Amino acid sequence: MLEEGSHCRDAMKGTLLLFSSLSILLQGVGSCPKKCLCHSSSNSVDCSGQGLSEIPPDLPPWTLTLLLQDNQVHWLPAHAFRSVPLLRTLNLSNNSLSNLASEAFYGLWHLEVLNLTRNSLLSLESSLAHALPGLRELDLSSNSLRLLPTSLGKPWENLTMFAVQRNHLLHLDRTLLEAMPKVRLVLLKDNPWKCDCHLLGLKLWLERFTFEGGITDSAICRLPEHWKGKELLSIPHELYQPCPLPSPDLAPSLVQQPGSAPQEAHKSSENNSGQQDSLECEPKPKPKPANLRHAVATVVITGVVCGIVCLMMLAAAIYGCTYAAITAQYHGRPLAPTSESEKMGSKEPMDSSAAQ
Repeated sequence: MLEEGSHCRDAMKGTLLLFSSLSILLQGVGSCPKKCLCHSSSNSVDCSGQGLSEIPPDLPPWTLTLLLQDNQVHWLPAHAFRSVPLLRTLNLSNNSLSNLASEAFYGLWHLEVLNLTRNSLLSLESSLAHALPGLRELDLSSNSLRLLPTSLGKPWENLTMFAVQRNHLLHLDRTLLEAMPKVRLVLLKDNPWKCDCHLLGLKLWLERFTFEGGITDSAICRLPEHWKGKELLSIPHELYQPCPLPSPDLAPSLVQQPGSAPQEAHKSSENNSGQQDSLECEPKPKPKPANLRHAVATVVITGVVCGIVCLMMLAAAIYGCTYAAITAQYHGRPLAPTSESEKMGSKEPMDSSAAQ
């Protein structure tokens, strides 16, 4: 009897423990962070405009759409969204983000839309493509971006929309855009584009992109002064000179002297590069000699004209020969050489005089 009683007590304890665990689990699944509105029917959580300074830690794991715009979030810790691994849409617009570490998005393999507009971002990490392989839309408009990575390390296979409007970009390397093979919408306007040799690659990429059906807005040049206000695509690429190689005379000045400070060396390198860009990288108003396409077109046109002239000369020769043959047959005698005709002509007067 004692053994049966002990077994009953153990069974009851196990049952209570199981119920308590299930209640805690169900409570966690169904919980909603303070200052947020959770909609289980649409799998969305709305935490916008609540003055939040960090990401709520107790987000429901079924969340597919997370709205965090109009808050005061200034940084994202690593694995900031580990509680929502199924997230597909994330809106972080109008916050105070100045730095964006790719580790913050680790685990969001299903994220498709990321809105980071109206923040204070200064740069973009190239490893973001590794953290968000399924991303389709990335909006970085209205930030303080001055630099974008030249490459992503791996292609951003699924990205279809890339927006960097209203930033502080002077240049954009075409290699970055070439790493987005499926992109169909690229928004670039309201940046202080410097239309020099460094932007020629972007111009050529945009020409091919729009020719293949891609959509883009107007990239207006702000520098140099004589092209200010002109659209990048409207400037003939013949007016761009290739970017010069680094001058060997500048190399010693870039080497830090033993007694110089690192900041001075950095400033000197910036000054030298700025002078080099301004002096050597300015587009020339005079066009270069005819390019390869023009040369090929000239050769083709010349060949066609020469062929037509040759055909006309051949036709004229054939016509002349045919006319001469017909004329000779009409007079009833074959064509004779010029010398023989002259001899015959000279003999006829002599015969007539003899007859007289």
